Amino acid sequence: MAQSLAQLYVHLVFSTKERRPFIPPQTSPRLHGYLARTLDALSCPSVQVGGVADHLHLLFRLSKNLALSEAVKHAKIESSKWMKQEGNVGEFAWQTGYGGFSVSASHVDSVTAYIANQPAHHQARSFQEEFRILLRKYNVAYDEAYLWD
Repeated sequence: MAQSLAQLYVHLVFSTKERRPFIPPQTSPRLHGYLARTLDALSCPSVQVGGVADHLHLLFRLSKNLALSEAVKHAKIESSKWMKQEGNVGEFAWQTGYGGFSVSASHVDSVTAYIANQPAHHQARSFQEEFRILLRKYNVAYDEAYLWD
């Protein structure tokens, strides 16, 4: 085949260090926009970015030329710098790990809606509860002892 083609959607989830509520509601839209532009610059077109004070969800199409770990690393580094400078959160940090889940094209709309509705989800459940549900949904094996930092 002469051409390399790929359409890989990723639902990425990561939290602030120790799940501290570093992201105030008034900062969220600007942070989400910044992350969307950061992914777009990596040739990883963003579909939806959302979250609450202690974590984020990002849905994007992974570039065929980039490993997921590199996209995550770049997004975390750039957004951490942005939070410290523009968000005025000097102690800001992301957790070490992340969850990356593949999404079929037929489920992009439902995941987009799920991410857009994050504030409502977290009136009833914590990030830890939500993350465990996602791990079970996507059949990801994990050890609770190493899940949180």
